[in-house]
Amino acid sequence: MTATANAGTRLAEIIGPHNVVCAPEELGAYAVEGIAPQLIACPSSGGQVAEIVRFAIAEKLAVQAFGSRSKAEIGMTPERFDISIDMTRLREVAHYDAGDLTLSVDAGMTLRELAGFLELHGQFLPLAVPCFESTTVGGAASSGIDSALRQLYGPVRDFLIGAEFVDGTGSLCKSGGRVVKNVTGYDFHKLLIGSLGTLGVITRLNFRTFPLPPSSGACLAVFGETNDVLAFRSAVEAKGLPLADLEILDPGATEILRGILQRTQEHVAELLPPGTWCAYGSCEGNAAVVARVTEELTRSAKDVNARDCTSLQPNADATLGGMLREAYEWLRWAAAATTLHRIALPQVTPTILAELHQFAASRRLRSSLLIRPAGVSYFGVLADNEEDYACSALAETALKVSQLARANGGHSTLLHAPRAVKSRMASRRELLRDEALQRRLKQAFDPANVFAPGRIPGGI
Repeated sequence: MTATANAGTRLAEIIGPHNVVCAPEELGAYAVEGIAPQLIACPSSGGQVAEIVRFAIAEKLAVQAFGSRSKAEIGMTPERFDISIDMTRLREVAHYDAGDLTLSVDAGMTLRELAGFLELHGQFLPLAVPCFESTTVGGAASSGIDSALRQLYGPVRDFLIGAEFVDGTGSLCKSGGRVVKNVTGYDFHKLLIGSLGTLGVITRLNFRTFPLPPSSGACLAVFGETNDVLAFRSAVEAKGLPLADLEILDPGATEILRGILQRTQEHVAELLPPGTWCAYGSCEGNAAVVARVTEELTRSAKDVNARDCTSLQPNADATLGGMLREAYEWLRWAAAATTLHRIALPQVTPTILAELHQFAASRRLRSSLLIRPAGVSYFGVLADNEEDYACSALAETALKVSQLARANGGHSTLLHAPRAVKSRMASRRELLRDEALQRRLKQAFDPANVFAPGRIPGGI
């Protein structure tokens, strides 16, 4: 019997044979950066997750928890990857109080399934993240990916009020609670957001929910110059409008999105002229609020020399808003080899944008930029192949982006890159913020280094 089969047999004795998969043809579907696990564990309870982690610690095996695996490539290539924990059997609503606007849900439930449940009660969770149809609740939190509704409702940390998770000792832990006014203890659960599964396995999350808005609307403004579109953004922000979303696409991002929409939604694609900057603003609330905000958006666009400003019909808004929610997906697959950076800055200026575009152009690479709310931008750098020169140029550009962000009081995160690029950058400390603090957190939560070692730059 092979070592892998032996480990699978022993784990099956603990959690049941129907919860362990060792077939090679199935292991490949759980591969990360071409690295497949030795076996797949499919727990149906938090207790079983704890059993799996304790088994991994005893056997000195590395584990990584997944939901739909739609964002498995975020982060660096894992150093070791022995057991994949498939969380999709944990998909129940454990507690829901519609009157109190609180929800407790298993990590393996998909966002689409949860949205359908809450809609029956006139409520929703503002997690408008990419791969919405398949992404699990736990995956959305662990990946730390941005919600398109962050402008109005804040990031997930603002409405995540508690969690249950298994730590690196195999203990089932709780943090926070089920009620909004929880004032005891530390908010350890918020450390799990964006941790990529390196601190623990999330089994359940508690949220504050929101009433479904009765009405919504959106506008699309088109500009010819960088200064004009940034002036529009500044004017809108200065007015304090209750926007649900405000996105700006540079000519590169506009062209990518236009090309996608031309295949199925040509009437929407025509709203995105080639070679232009485009600004999308949306709002939610009662009909009077929506009408006032869309009017203000139109007025602001005209004041700063917009070429055009269109109040979107519901179908066009649903299409364009949905595509912007999925920006992570279409930006990272826009070329044969792409790096996608999430850049957080206190202020976005024409000079910074020019530098970003120059980083790519100087290395004969194309680029695309999406400026999102709350000081966040997605910067894609595109190459036509994964040959040595291209990967070297992509890696050099990534370091330049990181240095630029730090020099301007911000930081950058590499959301996506070819494996050859990641291997060039895995040991670069320039990509790691607060290294000493992160290492102490890793040691406190995961003393045996059992969770996804190497997923954070610097080998954390």
